[in-house]
Amino acid sequence: MDIVVLVKQVPDTESLIQIAGDGVSIKTDTIKWVMNPYDELAVEEALQIRDAQSGSVTILTMGAKQSVKTIQTALAMGADKAVHVDDPQAEGSDSLATAKILAAALKDIPYDLIIAGQRAVDQDNFQVGAAVAEYLSIPQISQVIKEEIADGKIKCHRVVEGATEVVEATLPALLTTQRGLNDPRYATLPGIMKAKKKPMETKTLADLGVDAGVVGESNRKVKITALNLPPERSGVTMIAGDSASDQAAALVKMLHDGLKII
Repeated sequence: MDIVVLVKQVPDTESLIQIAGDGVSIKTDTIKWVMNPYDELAVEEALQIRDAQSGSVTILTMGAKQSVKTIQTALAMGADKAVHVDDPQAEGSDSLATAKILAAALKDIPYDLIIAGQRAVDQDNFQVGAAVAEYLSIPQISQVIKEEIADGKIKCHRVVEGATEVVEATLPALLTTQRGLNDPRYATLPGIMKAKKKPMETKTLADLGVDAGVVGESNRKVKITALNLPPERSGVTMIAGDSASDQAAALVKMLHDGLKII
């Protein structure tokens, strides 16, 4: 079973996010970068499937050189090898262009199954996994909390509003992860040391045959025109009164006279 995991490096959700001077991006010099949490689930599931059925796990990432740290984390968890798409012309690509680039890279990587996080916590688009499957013309099952593989097919339990669906597809296929699928392991010290010796191949857009004129910041279909922080919340107003009925009356008066809600 050859498995490819799509991984993205994102800002740590505990980092302080500040808007850069251009008004359309964030400051990155003080941010801690980590593996997308949903991608951690994807790596863990790939490792469990490989250990049960043999085969290999390949990490596929698109990003700048700093993404190597996240790749090394996935390799330290137990993945076998990695492919890193690193090309300045790809920076700033939107979800569709990112999927186009990843799909082009996947055409040179053997796979029976592709696993991706359901979304990246930086932009929350939920788009890349589905678009990659579309470009590759393979089935896609999203928000999976359980999977079973047998006889060239994969059966997945996926979360839908108020229920769980059971969906079956023929391999090769792509699935995206949902919390509850597993508990990702931590990278151990021996794993970190072994990761340094595992193969990692770096690719450019030219290597993949992708036209730089259809990807990158200048070719985004969705453009960011401005970023604004949420307005600061005003302080609370305490309702005074000697009894509950007095406080209720004061609250009604405030809603009627002051806020004009009632």
